[in-house]
Amino acid sequence: MNRNPIIPFILIMVFGLGLVFFLSMEGLNNADEMAEGEHGEGHGEEVAEGGEFDPEAAYQSSCIGCHGGDYQGAVGPSLVGLDYSKEEIVDILANGKGGGMPGGLVAGNEEAMAEWLLTLE
Repeated sequence: MNRNPIIPFILIMVFGLGLVFFLSMEGLNNADEMAEGEHGEGHGEEVAEGGEFDPEAAYQSSCIGCHGGDYQGAVGPSLVGLDYSKEEIVDILANGKGGGMPGGLVAGNEEAMAEWLLTLE
């Protein structure tokens, strides 16, 4: 019996291409659902049980990567004992600062976040 050794490789290739095509189509079908989860009501972590803005949850979801888990700074500066006024902090939160601090991370809740930041010790 003389079997052709290329046939198993062709079968594996066809199966692989079919699997990639199927998974791509499945991803396209779920794209809207995934986008809603990222940009829709998925940011509910920033809302406390009473429906009010929760600055601590907003910090955990948006700020901890740069300012660290203990607010002492990592990539970004420390947030403990800020030397800014509430108005300056609101402006930084809304518009960003320099090249590292993006604005709009807590859109519409800048004042509540500024008040919370000023309480950090």
